[in-house]
Amino acid sequence: MSIDQPFLADCRARLAFDLLANTWNAVLLWALRDGPARPVHLRERIGGISPKVLTETLRRLAFNGLVERVPYPGAPPRVDYRLTELGRSLLPLIEAIGAWAFAHGDEVMAAQERADPWPEDWPKGHDQPRSAGPDGQ
Repeated sequence: MSIDQPFLADCRARLAFDLLANTWNAVLLWALRDGPARPVHLRERIGGISPKVLTETLRRLAFNGLVERVPYPGAPPRVDYRLTELGRSLLPLIEAIGAWAFAHGDEVMAAQERADPWPEDWPKGHDQPRSAGPDGQ
């Protein structure tokens, strides 16, 4: 993709943005950076993720070739997840976004506090801005 090309539906950059747009995708990839882990250990490491969302996210990451599901025979059944080389290649990007958030997070939150959640020119009947909370702030 060159700088002057639009983000077409089949654009590779849009594919990458879509992968990183889901918060849990990046969080799980980062949680797996030190090696394979079982789902229960991932939930302990991450916190705040439900079993359902964890399962959906792991399946999505596996579908996209970013993690590999490794089943082990025996009883009880055991499954680990580990990063593929493709998944590992995203870690520097996730780290860079995290560093940016650490450096600029206070500025973003301050801008959100200053912003009018419902400007007068905001079309009626439309949703609030994505970053607005349930009370519009």
